Amino acid sequence: MSLLSITLLSGCHRSGNKARDLYIDAVMHAELQENEQAIAKLNSAVQLNKKYSLAYSLLGDIYMEIKEYEKSAAAYERATKLFPWSFDDYYNLGRVYQIMEKFARAIKAYSRACELNPDHLEAHVNNAQCAYMIEDYDNALKYGLRAEQIDPNVPKIYKMLGNIYDEKADYEQAIRYYKRVLERETRNTDIMISLAMAYARTNRKEPAKELLLSVVELEPDNSLAYRNLGYCYLKLDSADKAVESYTRALRIDDMDWESYNGLGVAYIFQGRQPDGSIDEAHRSKAVEQWNMSLRIRPDQPSAEKLERWIKGYSQ
Repeated sequence: MSLLSITLLSGCHRSGNKARDLYIDAVMHAELQENEQAIAKLNSAVQLNKKYSLAYSLLGDIYMEIKEYEKSAAAYERATKLFPWSFDDYYNLGRVYQIMEKFARAIKAYSRACELNPDHLEAHVNNAQCAYMIEDYDNALKYGLRAEQIDPNVPKIYKMLGNIYDEKADYEQAIRYYKRVLERETRNTDIMISLAMAYARTNRKEPAKELLLSVVELEPDNSLAYRNLGYCYLKLDSADKAVESYTRALRIDDMDWESYNGLGVAYIFQGRQPDGSIDEAHRSKAVEQWNMSLRIRPDQPSAEKLERWIKGYSQ
Protein backbone atom coordinates (compact mmCIF):
# COMPACT_ATOMS: atom_id res chain seq x y z
CA MET A 1 0.00 0.00 0.00
CA SER A 2 1.40 3.43 -0.93
CA LEU A 3 1.95 6.13 1.62
CA LEU A 4 -0.70 8.25 -0.16
CA SER A 5 -3.29 5.44 0.16
CA ILE A 6 -2.45 4.98 3.83
CA THR A 7 -2.88 8.70 4.40
CA LEU A 8 -6.29 8.70 2.71
CA LEU A 9 -7.45 5.68 4.72
CA SER A 10 -6.14 7.22 7.91
CA GLY A 11 -8.12 10.32 7.16
CA CYS A 12 -11.31 8.29 7.51
CA HIS A 13 -10.63 8.08 11.22
CA ARG A 14 -11.89 11.20 13.00
CA SER A 15 -9.77 10.87 16.15
CA GLY A 16 -7.51 13.80 15.27
CA ASN A 17 -4.49 14.58 13.19
CA LYS A 18 -2.04 13.57 15.89
CA ALA A 19 -2.96 9.88 15.83
CA ARG A 20 -2.90 9.94 12.04
CA ASP A 21 0.52 11.57 11.99
CA LEU A 22 1.89 9.03 14.48
CA TYR A 23 0.57 6.22 12.29
CA ILE A 24 2.23 7.66 9.17
CA ASP A 25 5.51 8.04 11.08
CA ALA A 26 5.19 4.39 12.16
CA VAL A 27 4.74 3.28 8.56
CA MET A 28 7.95 5.02 7.57
CA HIS A 29 9.84 3.49 10.51
CA ALA A 30 8.48 0.05 9.59
CA GLU A 31 9.61 0.44 5.98
CA LEU A 32 13.12 1.20 7.30
CA GLN A 33 12.96 -1.87 9.58
CA GLU A 34 13.04 0.41 12.61
CA ASN A 35 10.55 -1.76 14.43
CA GLU A 36 11.06 -0.46 17.94
CA GLN A 37 10.37 3.12 16.87
CA ALA A 38 7.38 1.99 14.78
CA ILE A 39 5.86 0.13 17.72
CA ALA A 40 6.29 3.14 19.99
CA LYS A 41 4.54 5.42 17.47
CA LEU A 42 1.68 2.96 16.99
CA ASN A 43 1.15 2.49 20.72
CA SER A 44 0.94 6.25 21.07
CA ALA A 45 -1.52 6.41 18.17
CA VAL A 46 -3.90 3.85 19.70
CA GLN A 47 -3.72 5.60 23.06
CA LEU A 48 -5.06 8.69 21.31
CA ASN A 49 -7.58 6.76 19.22
CA LYS A 50 -8.52 3.36 20.64
CA LYS A 51 -10.59 2.58 17.52
CA TYR A 52 -7.69 3.02 15.09
CA SER A 53 -7.92 -0.37 13.34
CA LEU A 54 -5.11 0.34 10.87
CA ALA A 55 -2.70 0.99 13.73
CA TYR A 56 -3.60 -2.32 15.41
CA SER A 57 -3.23 -4.09 12.07
CA LEU A 58 0.27 -2.70 11.55
CA LEU A 59 1.19 -3.58 15.13
CA GLY A 60 0.13 -7.16 14.34
CA ASP A 61 2.33 -7.16 11.24
CA ILE A 62 5.41 -5.87 13.06
CA TYR A 63 5.01 -8.15 16.07
CA MET A 64 4.62 -11.14 13.74
CA GLU A 65 7.77 -10.14 11.84
CA ILE A 66 9.82 -9.97 15.06
CA LYS A 67 8.22 -13.21 16.32
CA GLU A 68 6.37 -11.74 19.29
CA TYR A 69 3.37 -13.84 18.46
CA GLU A 70 1.22 -13.27 21.56
CA LYS A 71 1.38 -9.51 21.03
CA SER A 72 0.77 -9.97 17.32
CA ALA A 73 -2.35 -12.04 17.94
CA ALA A 74 -3.69 -9.51 20.47
CA ALA A 75 -3.21 -6.68 17.96
CA TYR A 76 -4.92 -8.57 15.13
CA GLU A 77 -7.77 -9.58 17.44
CA ARG A 78 -8.34 -5.91 18.23
CA ALA A 79 -8.13 -4.99 14.53
CA THR A 80 -10.73 -7.61 13.55
CA LYS A 81 -13.14 -6.43 16.25
CA LEU A 82 -12.83 -2.85 15.05
CA PHE A 83 -13.09 -3.73 11.36
CA PRO A 84 -14.67 -7.19 10.93
CA TRP A 85 -14.54 -7.01 7.12
CA SER A 86 -10.74 -7.04 6.89
CA PHE A 87 -9.64 -10.23 5.14
CA ASP A 88 -5.96 -9.46 5.76
CA ASP A 89 -6.39 -9.15 9.52
CA TYR A 90 -8.33 -12.40 9.85
CA TYR A 91 -5.88 -14.21 7.57
CA ASN A 92 -2.86 -12.93 9.48
CA LEU A 93 -4.53 -13.73 12.79
CA GLY A 94 -4.95 -17.29 11.54
CA ARG A 95 -1.28 -17.41 10.54
CA VAL A 96 -0.13 -16.26 13.98
CA TYR A 97 -2.31 -18.79 15.81
CA GLN A 98 -1.13 -21.52 13.43
CA ILE A 99 2.50 -20.67 14.20
CA MET A 100 1.65 -20.78 17.91
CA GLU A 101 -0.06 -24.17 17.35
CA LYS A 102 -3.34 -22.81 18.69
CA PHE A 103 -5.14 -24.57 15.90
CA ALA A 104 -8.75 -24.13 17.04
CA ARG A 105 -8.28 -20.35 17.18
CA ALA A 106 -6.50 -20.41 13.84
CA ILE A 107 -9.45 -22.26 12.30
CA LYS A 108 -11.88 -19.65 13.61
CA ALA A 109 -9.82 -16.83 12.04
CA TYR A 110 -9.18 -18.65 8.76
CA SER A 111 -12.85 -19.59 8.44
CA ARG A 112 -13.85 -15.94 8.60
CA ALA A 113 -11.08 -15.10 6.10
CA CYS A 114 -12.47 -17.77 3.75
CA GLU A 115 -15.93 -16.22 4.06
CA LEU A 116 -14.54 -12.80 3.19
CA ASN A 117 -12.49 -14.12 0.25
CA PRO A 118 -13.89 -17.47 -0.97
CA ASP A 119 -11.21 -17.72 -3.67
CA HIS A 120 -8.11 -17.23 -1.54
CA LEU A 121 -6.00 -20.37 -1.93
CA GLU A 122 -3.71 -20.13 1.11
CA ALA A 123 -6.55 -19.33 3.50
CA HIS A 124 -8.28 -22.57 2.51
CA VAL A 125 -5.07 -24.62 2.51
CA ASN A 126 -4.04 -23.34 5.94
CA ASN A 127 -7.53 -23.88 7.35
CA ALA A 128 -7.49 -27.47 6.11
CA GLN A 129 -4.04 -28.03 7.62
CA CYS A 130 -5.14 -26.70 11.01
CA ALA A 131 -8.27 -28.85 10.99
CA TYR A 132 -6.08 -31.85 10.14
CA MET A 133 -3.84 -31.10 13.12
CA ILE A 134 -6.77 -31.33 15.56
CA GLU A 135 -8.10 -34.44 13.77
CA ASP A 136 -11.18 -32.66 12.45
CA TYR A 137 -10.91 -34.52 9.17
CA ASP A 138 -14.35 -33.57 7.85
CA ASN A 139 -13.56 -29.87 7.95
CA ALA A 140 -10.03 -30.53 6.72
CA LEU A 141 -11.55 -32.26 3.71
CA LYS A 142 -14.08 -29.47 3.14
CA TYR A 143 -11.44 -26.75 2.94
CA GLY A 144 -8.91 -28.97 1.18
CA LEU A 145 -11.35 -29.79 -1.62
CA ARG A 146 -12.23 -26.12 -1.96
CA ALA A 147 -8.52 -25.34 -2.26
CA GLU A 148 -8.28 -27.90 -5.06
CA GLN A 149 -11.20 -26.19 -6.83
CA ILE A 150 -9.43 -22.83 -6.56
CA ASP A 151 -6.21 -24.22 -8.05
CA PRO A 152 -6.25 -27.84 -9.27
CA ASN A 153 -2.52 -27.84 -10.07
CA VAL A 154 -0.82 -27.61 -6.66
CA PRO A 155 0.99 -30.78 -5.49
CA LYS A 156 0.92 -29.78 -1.80
CA ILE A 157 -2.88 -29.83 -1.97
CA TYR A 158 -2.81 -33.35 -3.42
CA LYS A 159 -0.51 -34.43 -0.60
CA MET A 160 -2.75 -32.85 2.03
CA LEU A 161 -5.87 -34.48 0.59
CA GLY A 162 -4.08 -37.81 0.40
CA ASN A 163 -3.22 -37.55 4.08
CA ILE A 164 -6.76 -36.55 5.01
CA TYR A 165 -8.30 -39.45 3.10
CA ASP A 166 -5.69 -41.76 4.66
CA GLU A 167 -6.79 -40.72 8.15
CA LYS A 168 -10.43 -41.21 7.14
CA ALA A 169 -9.47 -44.74 5.99
CA ASP A 170 -10.60 -43.94 2.45
CA TYR A 171 -7.48 -45.52 1.00
CA GLU A 172 -8.60 -45.54 -2.61
CA GLN A 173 -8.93 -41.77 -2.60
CA ALA A 174 -5.66 -41.47 -0.69
CA ILE A 175 -3.94 -43.56 -3.37
CA ARG A 176 -5.45 -41.37 -6.09
CA TYR A 177 -4.07 -38.18 -4.60
CA TYR A 178 -0.65 -39.64 -3.69
CA LYS A 179 -0.29 -40.78 -7.30
CA ARG A 180 -1.07 -37.27 -8.49
CA VAL A 181 1.78 -35.93 -6.38
CA LEU A 182 4.18 -38.50 -7.81
CA GLU A 183 3.21 -37.52 -11.35
CA ARG A 184 4.81 -34.14 -10.56
CA GLU A 185 7.43 -35.16 -8.01
CA THR A 186 8.66 -38.58 -9.10
CA ARG A 187 11.33 -38.88 -6.38
CA ASN A 188 9.29 -37.64 -3.44
CA THR A 189 10.13 -40.41 -0.98
CA ASP A 190 7.67 -39.23 1.70
CA ILE A 191 4.81 -39.63 -0.74
CA MET A 192 6.20 -42.94 -1.99
CA ILE A 193 6.09 -44.26 1.58
CA SER A 194 2.56 -42.94 2.13
CA LEU A 195 1.38 -44.51 -1.11
CA ALA A 196 3.07 -47.79 -0.24
CA MET A 197 1.28 -47.97 3.09
CA ALA A 198 -2.07 -47.16 1.45
CA TYR A 199 -1.38 -50.04 -0.93
CA ALA A 200 -0.52 -52.31 2.01
CA ARG A 201 -3.75 -51.40 3.81
CA THR A 202 -5.73 -52.39 0.71
CA ASN A 203 -3.87 -55.71 0.53
CA ARG A 204 -1.76 -54.69 -2.49
CA LYS A 205 1.36 -56.06 -0.89
CA GLU A 206 3.64 -56.43 -3.90
CA PRO A 207 3.22 -52.82 -5.17
CA ALA A 208 3.78 -51.63 -1.60
CA LYS A 209 6.98 -53.64 -1.27
CA GLU A 210 8.33 -52.47 -4.63
CA LEU A 211 7.70 -48.81 -3.79
CA LEU A 212 9.50 -49.15 -0.46
CA LEU A 213 12.43 -50.91 -2.11
CA SER A 214 12.64 -47.94 -4.47
CA VAL A 215 12.74 -45.60 -1.49
CA VAL A 216 15.62 -47.38 0.24
CA GLU A 217 17.49 -47.44 -3.04
CA LEU A 218 17.12 -43.66 -3.22
CA GLU A 219 17.67 -43.13 0.52
CA PRO A 220 19.62 -46.01 2.12
CA ASP A 221 19.31 -44.39 5.58
CA ASN A 222 15.55 -43.96 5.57
CA SER A 223 14.53 -45.79 8.74
CA LEU A 224 10.80 -45.23 8.15
CA ALA A 225 11.03 -46.96 4.77
CA TYR A 226 12.77 -49.96 6.32
CA ARG A 227 10.22 -50.11 9.14
CA ASN A 228 7.34 -50.13 6.67
CA LEU A 229 9.17 -52.61 4.48
CA GLY A 230 9.30 -54.90 7.51
CA TYR A 231 5.53 -54.55 7.84
CA CYS A 232 5.07 -55.45 4.15
CA TYR A 233 7.23 -58.53 4.49
CA LEU A 234 5.13 -59.64 7.46
CA LYS A 235 2.02 -59.25 5.29
CA LEU A 236 3.82 -61.31 2.64
CA ASP A 237 4.64 -64.06 5.21
CA SER A 238 8.35 -63.45 4.75
CA ALA A 239 9.51 -63.37 8.37
CA ASP A 240 13.24 -63.53 7.59
CA LYS A 241 13.01 -60.47 5.35
CA ALA A 242 10.87 -58.70 7.96
CA VAL A 243 13.50 -59.31 10.64
CA GLU A 244 16.17 -58.03 8.28
CA SER A 245 14.21 -54.86 7.47
CA TYR A 246 13.29 -54.02 11.06
CA THR A 247 16.86 -54.65 12.16
CA ARG A 248 18.12 -52.29 9.46
CA ALA A 249 15.63 -49.63 10.61
CA LEU A 250 16.94 -49.93 14.16
CA ARG A 251 20.56 -49.66 13.07
CA ILE A 252 19.62 -46.28 11.60
CA ASP A 253 17.42 -45.19 14.53
CA ASP A 254 17.77 -47.19 17.73
CA MET A 255 14.98 -45.20 19.42
CA ASP A 256 12.31 -46.28 16.92
CA TRP A 257 9.88 -47.95 19.31
CA GLU A 258 7.56 -49.00 16.47
CA SER A 259 10.34 -50.96 14.80
CA TYR A 260 11.00 -52.79 18.08
CA ASN A 261 7.31 -53.75 18.14
CA GLY A 262 7.47 -54.99 14.56
CA LEU A 263 10.71 -56.86 15.14
CA GLY A 264 9.12 -58.64 18.09
CA VAL A 265 6.24 -59.79 15.90
CA ALA A 266 8.67 -60.84 13.17
CA TYR A 267 10.61 -63.00 15.66
CA ILE A 268 7.35 -64.72 16.67
CA PHE A 269 6.58 -65.44 13.01
CA GLN A 270 10.13 -66.62 12.45
CA GLY A 271 10.04 -68.95 15.45
CA ARG A 272 6.80 -70.76 14.61
CA GLN A 273 7.10 -74.51 14.65
CA PRO A 274 5.03 -76.99 12.59
CA ASP A 275 2.88 -77.73 15.65
CA GLY A 276 2.09 -74.01 16.10
CA SER A 277 4.38 -73.45 19.08
CA ILE A 278 7.14 -70.80 19.20
CA ASP A 279 10.69 -71.92 19.90
CA GLU A 280 12.23 -70.52 23.07
CA ALA A 281 14.99 -68.50 21.40
CA HIS A 282 12.60 -66.53 19.21
CA ARG A 283 10.07 -66.15 22.02
CA SER A 284 12.78 -64.61 24.20
CA LYS A 285 13.93 -62.27 21.42
CA ALA A 286 10.37 -61.09 20.81
CA VAL A 287 9.80 -60.28 24.49
CA GLU A 288 13.11 -58.42 24.57
CA GLN A 289 12.05 -56.20 21.64
CA TRP A 290 8.66 -55.42 23.16
CA ASN A 291 10.22 -54.55 26.50
CA MET A 292 12.64 -52.23 24.73
CA SER A 293 9.74 -50.56 22.92
CA LEU A 294 7.93 -49.94 26.22
CA ARG A 295 11.06 -48.52 27.83
CA ILE A 296 11.37 -46.00 25.00
CA ARG A 297 7.67 -45.13 24.82
CA PRO A 298 5.73 -46.37 27.86
CA ASP A 299 2.61 -44.38 26.90
CA GLN A 300 2.33 -45.72 23.36
CA PRO A 301 -1.15 -46.63 22.05
CA SER A 302 -0.24 -50.33 21.90
CA ALA A 303 1.15 -50.48 25.46
CA GLU A 304 -1.63 -52.67 26.87
CA LYS A 305 -1.42 -55.07 23.95
CA LEU A 306 2.36 -55.34 24.32
CA GLU A 307 2.05 -56.00 28.03
CA ARG A 308 -0.40 -58.82 27.31
CA TRP A 309 1.95 -60.26 24.68
CA ILE A 310 4.91 -60.04 27.05
CA LYS A 311 2.92 -61.78 29.76
CA GLY A 312 1.65 -64.45 27.37
CA TYR A 313 4.98 -65.22 25.70
CA SER A 314 6.95 -65.10 28.95
CA GLN A 315 5.03 -68.00 30.42
